[in-house]
Amino acid sequence: MRQLRRAYRLMRARFGHQHWWPGDTPFEVCVGAILTQNTSWTNVERAIANLKAARVLDAKRMFALPEAELAQLIRPAGYFNIKARRLRSFLRMLVEEFDGSLAQLFDGKTATVRARLLAVNGIGPETADSLLLYAGGHRSFVVDAYTKRIFSRHHWCSADADYDEVKMLCESALDEKPVSERFDYWQDYHAQLVMVGKHYCRKREPRCEDCPLRPLLP
Repeated sequence: MRQLRRAYRLMRARFGHQHWWPGDTPFEVCVGAILTQNTSWTNVERAIANLKAARVLDAKRMFALPEAELAQLIRPAGYFNIKARRLRSFLRMLVEEFDGSLAQLFDGKTATVRARLLAVNGIGPETADSLLLYAGGHRSFVVDAYTKRIFSRHHWCSADADYDEVKMLCESALDEKPVSERFDYWQDYHAQLVMVGKHYCRKREPRCEDCPLRPLLP
């Protein structure tokens, strides 16, 4: 618990507040969270720029698009046919069950809304938690591949720990701030881990000697 809390201070001192997730609206954040699966954020930005240029970055207008047309617009994000189907699945639920209202979709207890999202084809735990934390106003910690890699190398979790195990570890350890501050804390903590994972705790040839988390290595 102490190491996880100290880790944030070390990362924040190195990188500053990340103001993540980028997006002009909660709906744009949702679209970005689905598109970023298995690709870089640069590619997602290009896909979102196409959607903006086509004036379809709106739940009902995007849902009205033929799937093939949507796929071409998001082509820069890669796996565009699969992601078009996933976006359509999310949009179908949002439009048909909640009249296109994210406020209605995200209304309710976190566990209930999370289950609602996980029932959508193509939305797994990481994407669901990204939607909850960055677009839905729910405190639901996001765990990604960077998190697992950093945590296992520091012996904060086992290498084969599952998603929910790491999520519960983070949410229980990172509860020291007042509830009013915890939302931003968890958002920025996840963003800080992404920075460490991208630049230092790489899958191959990690740069441990320069990493801000080096003092916490076992």
